[in-house]
Amino acid sequence: MAGNTKGVLFRLTTFGESHGLALGGVIDGCPPGLQLDGDFIQKELNRRKATGFPWETERKEKDEVEFLSGVLKGKTTGTPIGFLIRNKDTKPEDYSALKSIYRPSHADYSYKKKYGLRDHRGGGRASARETSIRVVAGAIAKLYLKRTGIDIMGWVYRIGDLQMKQDEKIPDPESISSSPLNCPSHDLSKRMISLLEKVKAEGDSVGGAIRAVISGVPAGLGEPVFDKLEADLAKAMLSIGGARGFEIGSGFEGSNMKGSYYNDAFVKNGEKVRTLTNHDGGIQGGISNGMNIAFNVAFKPAATIGKKQKTINLEEQPVEFSGKGRHDICYVPRAVVVVENMSALVLMDHLLRNRAMH
Repeated sequence: MAGNTKGVLFRLTTFGESHGLALGGVIDGCPPGLQLDGDFIQKELNRRKATGFPWETERKEKDEVEFLSGVLKGKTTGTPIGFLIRNKDTKPEDYSALKSIYRPSHADYSYKKKYGLRDHRGGGRASARETSIRVVAGAIAKLYLKRTGIDIMGWVYRIGDLQMKQDEKIPDPESISSSPLNCPSHDLSKRMISLLEKVKAEGDSVGGAIRAVISGVPAGLGEPVFDKLEADLAKAMLSIGGARGFEIGSGFEGSNMKGSYYNDAFVKNGEKVRTLTNHDGGIQGGISNGMNIAFNVAFKPAATIGKKQKTINLEEQPVEFSGKGRHDICYVPRAVVVVENMSALVLMDHLLRNRAMH
């Protein structure tokens, strides 16, 4: 299966399925001598996994990473880093009734048409569980980026039709982590929880959106034309299961502005060149300009719901079914760390590419 590798110099290849023995990854191109902070990597994994909130899946996985190669005495050696996360709480029998149908808005039909077969056990390769491997690789990239002063912060700014007001201010990390929804507005977070409780009682699901800001990015990262920094970020975000929209800077709202208002004017601020506004989101011509990189990612509602839905079976005859098993009512809060770490993979790759050019 093609399409399992991300990056040019810092490359991640992932493998494994939702209900297979394990998921894993191979990182190639990580510089030697990087001290791997196991506690930090596990903390990142813990941010992704379900922890018992009523809107989350009931599947309980420890998500403990095992490094197989490329690490010696806690430091990277410069050789490929191989690692595994073993699946423990698998219940493939929960999906036996799905062998004969194509679930609405899942990858069942498209996978079958492409490969001639599909893994019905929780979506197989298309499962969001695959993102745990991205988090490990992204956490390693984060450790490297932090040495250069680059920091990545993500948070939930919308669930359903409940939305925070967007501005340039980066929330305090504590305000995000102390919210069960990773939403820094705690008043809004309470309203979001009430919405999720209502949606769950109805046997339905709901989507939302995540905002991310990358600070400390030096000017000059990115490649012209096809490997623009925002294009690579967009592809990384839209490769996350359920992602359906990406906008950077002022995004679609900016298309309603006049150029005289939108344009980011340059000024000299001490020793640094800055812009008075940041409608372009920190990237111009596909290359970072030294301002914060700010973007939003929209996610569709979880496809598995308890309500009865119409679909077709393998014989393409109409049937009705309702989703059973363990699934999220809203997975957007758990996707925050995935958005952050996919950003880290992109920034890490472009940082190394920029250094190689010089």
